[in-house]
This record gives sequence, structure tokens and C-alpha cells, in this order.
Amino acid sequence: MSLEETTKPTDFIREAVAEDLKSGRFNYVRTRLPPEPNGYLHIGHVKAFMIDYLVAKENNGELILRFDDTNPAKEETEFVEAIMDDARWLGIEWVKVTYASDYFGLLYEWAVQLVKKGLAYVDDQTPDEVSANRGTLTEPGENSPFRDRSVEENLDLLERMKNGEFPDGSRILRAKIDMAHPNITMRDPAMYRIIHNPPHHRTGDTWKIYPMYDWAHGQNDSMEGVTHSLCSLEYENHRPLYEWFPEQLGVFKPRQIEFARLNMNYTVMSKRKLRRLVEEKVVSGWDDPRMPTLRAMRRRGYTASAVLEFIRRVGVAKNYSVSDVALLEECVRDDLNKHSLRRMAVLRPLKVVIDNYPDDQVEEMDAVNNPEDANAGTRKVPFSKVLYIEQDDFRETPPPKYYRLFPGNEVRLRYAYFIKCTHVVKNDAGEVVEVHATYDPTTRGGDAQDGRKVKSTIHWVSATHAKEAEIRMYDRLFSKENPEEGEEGFLACLNPKSLELLTGYVEPLLASAEAGSRFQFERLGYFCVDKDSTIEKPVFNLTVNLKDTWSKVEKKTK
Repeated sequence: MSLEETTKPTDFIREAVAEDLKSGRFNYVRTRLPPEPNGYLHIGHVKAFMIDYLVAKENNGELILRFDDTNPAKEETEFVEAIMDDARWLGIEWVKVTYASDYFGLLYEWAVQLVKKGLAYVDDQTPDEVSANRGTLTEPGENSPFRDRSVEENLDLLERMKNGEFPDGSRILRAKIDMAHPNITMRDPAMYRIIHNPPHHRTGDTWKIYPMYDWAHGQNDSMEGVTHSLCSLEYENHRPLYEWFPEQLGVFKPRQIEFARLNMNYTVMSKRKLRRLVEEKVVSGWDDPRMPTLRAMRRRGYTASAVLEFIRRVGVAKNYSVSDVALLEECVRDDLNKHSLRRMAVLRPLKVVIDNYPDDQVEEMDAVNNPEDANAGTRKVPFSKVLYIEQDDFRETPPPKYYRLFPGNEVRLRYAYFIKCTHVVKNDAGEVVEVHATYDPTTRGGDAQDGRKVKSTIHWVSATHAKEAEIRMYDRLFSKENPEEGEEGFLACLNPKSLELLTGYVEPLLASAEAGSRFQFERLGYFCVDKDSTIEKPVFNLTVNLKDTWSKVEKKTK
């Protein structure tokens, strides 16, 4: 689904924006995306991004992409480029790219104005002292012993902070509001802290003090004429502060509207926790297909259309909720079903020898590329005497209602012939390593001329022609629905079966498929060619199973 095809829903945010335009509070709409360039975008960001983008788009407004680069210790240009690339992948468009660092000079001037008005002061307390004196939800905080410094002294100290005369953490600039305010956010919040190293990714060593998010965020919105600052619920308590600053400065005041952030089961969304997974090598990187980052989802084979459909179905809400990852998987499955070419692959191979098939004969069978798309056409699949089938498609002693291959039973080979198992070959451990069968040459194409029926159709590849491939079977990274529940922590509920590496065989056509190409392996699931893939060694990632098998497993274990 393209962004243009997305229906325009009605929700409390859109209603508020419409009312602002109708009342004349604003005569235009301008929103912004404010990502911090200290990590990669994840699925949670997509909801926020799409709300900002679509609200602007639906009102013929503008969207600004502004990077909140106020902490040089964690920010990298790599993340800036990745965020822009992922946002473009989603189809998001913006009128310009800006940075919080573009406004460092003006932010400092505005801070000086507040100091001159007696509304900000330099505090020499340690971080621990500031925290201890902040108070609680039921008890007021205590005034800093440095709160009543003169304007002249504060201006001098602030200038010397900016010039790098003091060590990190020795002083901060705080707004002077009310240490007894019922909203703890309003109890003299910090505006600037001292950071000497590392250098900033854009401004280098120019600045020795950096604005806190609560100081930069709202003022940047004001500076850029953002009408609607749309953010998640955790910033609801910060709204009075974001309104207080522009009121004292006499500058443009945006309207902030909060919404419930996206939460998903079997997933963690905290960037700090995702970073731990990467740094502690629980996963191979930010683009490990088990991660909830867009980089990972793209590598796994998710489509932008599927992700956007998931966000549309989740909707915009004010109350906290947890979305089911199965809904995301369903959206991916529905989208890939329409567009993915079908191919045959065997993940856990078992050799089948057709004894009455000519030794040197090779046929080409016509196979449908996509039954959902008549224009996808057909392809040729080589067929020979020796094949590979899935181990699960054979049982020496079949259980009840097992209709696939077993001694004496006849099945259909997809697009090819009927075959009947005659005997097996076992290894020294008593395991079946080879199945022997006969075929009926009159059943080419999969139908018997005498009208007899079989109860099962299985897929296969020609052992001579198939290409050996690495198959990466991905599952959910966590085994608990709420990984953060309990005292043991999220790392204690990692799913030990979240990645299984298999050596299988695929149709010869798949050997040259480009990285990122998506296919349905018939009867198995949807797979994507990994970036590690080569013609000599193709690599495929499981995108999603054909059906939601996880829910069935969960029900059995409860």
C-alpha cells in the first residue's frame, strides 16, 4: 500500500489540528521528525514518524526532519545517514533537513536572556546533590544554595562554562521556576551541561556546553515555526515546561499533543536495551534480522507497504497498549503473498532415487511463478532421477492421518509426477538416508490419466541441478510475551532457538538472485536473499512463515 492509498483516519490528533486551523490559532501546519542520531530507527519510531508526516501531508503542510544532536558522546554521522535512508524507504518526504546544532548559537542567546531576566542560574551542585534535592511526588524540593546568585555572576559563570574553563559535571545552568511545583519537571530543570569530549559530529570542538533535550527540543520547534509538536505520552509532563520557556522569552509557541507510543509483545523498544544487545553480541548488529530496527526488518525481507499497513491497523490512541507482533507478521505475510515469486527449496534434505527413471534423462517442468498474479508467468524447473525432498515429507512408520510419502504410498511431486515409495536405505545408526521410489510416466504435470487421486503433494529439487544454500531460520528474539517483566531482566528470557542455520538446496534460478529479493519457498514460508549471499554460496533469511505457527506453540505450552 502506498502512502497515497492510505485512508485518512479520524483521531484526536487530526481533530485537534483541524480545530486549530478552523479557529485561526494557526493558519498553516508544520510538523517535524526529531530523531536522535544515536542509533537506528526501530518499528516504534515508524508510528511517530507516520503521524507527523501524514498530519502535515493531509493538511498541505510541511514536514521538517530535524536531528536532535545535543549529546556528542552518543551521536554519529552513520546514524544520521541511516535514519534518512530508512525514512525514505518508508516513503516519507520532508521540505528540509535541520539539526539542533544549527541553533546552538541562538539557543545560547535565549539562555542569556533568561539569565538576565533572573529566570536561570548556574548551579555548582553535583548531579547527586541536584537529584537528592529535587524532592518527590509528595514532598517539595529544596532550593539550591546557588539559586540566588546575582545576574552578573550567573552571566560570568555561564560565559566561562561556554569557554571551557570548568570540568565536566562541575556546573549546570538551570531554569529558575519553582522547587515546590507539583510537576517535578518544573523544579528548576537543567538547561546546559558541560561536555568537553568527544567532539561534536558537526560542530567539532566549538562548544563546551550542550543543551539538555528539554531546553533544545521546544525552542527548536519555536525557531522553526513548528505548529504541532506531536510526541509520545512520556512527554506529557514536560508540556508545561515547553510552554513556560517561550512564554518567558516572548517567542512563537507551538502546540504539543501527546499520543501512546507503539509497544509490541516479544520485543524491547528501548534504544539503550537494543544497544546492549548489539554491544554484548547477543545479536550480530543493528541489522540482525531478529532486531526491531528497520535495518533489520529490511534485511529480513519486510516491505515498507507491510510495515505501513501494520501502523495503520494499530491506529492512533491516547492510552497505553501493547500490539501483537503477530499482527505485524500477518501484514508482512499478506503483502508478500501478492507479490513474491514462488520457488522450490528443500531446507532439511532427504535423498529420493526414482529407480525406473532413465539415468541420464533431464526434463524441464513448467512451474507457476505466482498464482496470485497471472502476469508473473511460469518458469522451467529441471527434473532428474535423483531428487531432494524435505525430511518431514517422509515417514517410515507414518502416524495416523499422515498422507505424505511412506513405504507403499503414492504422492504427487509438485509440477511433475506421481511417485510411490518402494524401499529405503539406512545408515549404521538405523536412520533413513535414502528413499527409493518408482514414478508413473503418464502423470507428468501432476495428474493421472486414469483419474486416480493422491492425498498429498510435496515439493522437491533436482539433486544434480539444485544449488546448495545457507538458510537462516529466524524466530522471535525473546520467549516471553513481556521480556521486561520480572526481576531477572530482559536478557534472561532470550529465545535460544531464535536463529537456526540450515544447509539446504534451492532451485538453480535462485543462485543468482540479488540481495533483497523476496520469494515464497513453496510450503515453507517467505524468504529474502541476504546481503551475505554470493553465487557460490547463496544465503536466505526466513522472513515469515506461511502461517502463524508461534500462537499454536504457545497454546500447547500453556
